[in-house]
Amino acid sequence: MSETNEMNGAAPLRLTLYVAGQTPKSVAAIRNLERICGEHLGPGRYLIDVIDLRQSPHLAREHNIVAIPTLVRQLPVPIQKIIGDLSDTQKVLVSLQIDTSR
Repeated sequence: MSETNEMNGAAPLRLTLYVAGQTPKSVAAIRNLERICGEHLGPGRYLIDVIDLRQSPHLAREHNIVAIPTLVRQLPVPIQKIIGDLSDTQKVLVSLQIDTSR
């Protein structure tokens, strides 16, 4: 699920997706994120970590997660958060500051 090689010397986009088990919204968020990254970033330009808050509920408080699913762009800074199933591709691209003109 993760792509880790660096391209063009730039560090990959580091994304963390917080979900709650296999709920429909969580599953949709995972699929939508993988699709968006695959279509708009390509191999080696992103790293996705999926954290199931049902298995590690303490992380919700530690990482300030108030709703799920929540996508957090860790790198590059500043940190960005998007709440929802990530079905609005354009909103995700704008929020993550992904240039689609390539």
